[in-house]
Amino acid sequence: MELKNTTTRYGLVAITLHWLLALIVITLLCVGLYMTSLKTSPEKLKLYGLHKEFGIVVLTLVIIRVLWRFFNITPKLTIPRWERNAALAVHWTLYILMLAMPLTGWLMSSAAGFPVSFFGLFTLPNLIAPNDYLRDFFAQTHEVLSNVLIALIVLHLFAALKHHFYDKDDTIRRMLP
Repeated sequence: MELKNTTTRYGLVAITLHWLLALIVITLLCVGLYMTSLKTSPEKLKLYGLHKEFGIVVLTLVIIRVLWRFFNITPKLTIPRWERNAALAVHWTLYILMLAMPLTGWLMSSAAGFPVSFFGLFTLPNLIAPNDYLRDFFAQTHEVLSNVLIALIVLHLFAALKHHFYDKDDTIRRMLP
């Protein structure tokens, strides 16, 4: 398998980034829903720490994924124009949300006065000074964006399944190793 994309399929780098991000983002969404329902405890604080650390991993991987997409060709889509436009809109909205989610989480932590550690290796700087209003604003924004992200992931999944089972095209196969 080629490292770079070709006109017929995605390369190993794009495929790896796609599935790694899918795994981490879906896990973070599930953990986020779970941890917010817990009472304050050492376990909850540990989950919040891991959630933030993997959020920074997502931020980094999405930046790499977007740069990779800008500097590589993408496989040609053999679908109607409206579907191509819808797919592009969903893909770019997913990228924007996967950038916005970690940023709003980081801003929320900064506004709450809680540091964001990166697996104990270093602590990220606070992006803003502690501020209760901004903490609440970024918490609400983070929650709303998570719901939009869940909806778009479901849409993306159903669109891929539609292409595979109904259209019987190579859409899914192009993103498999």
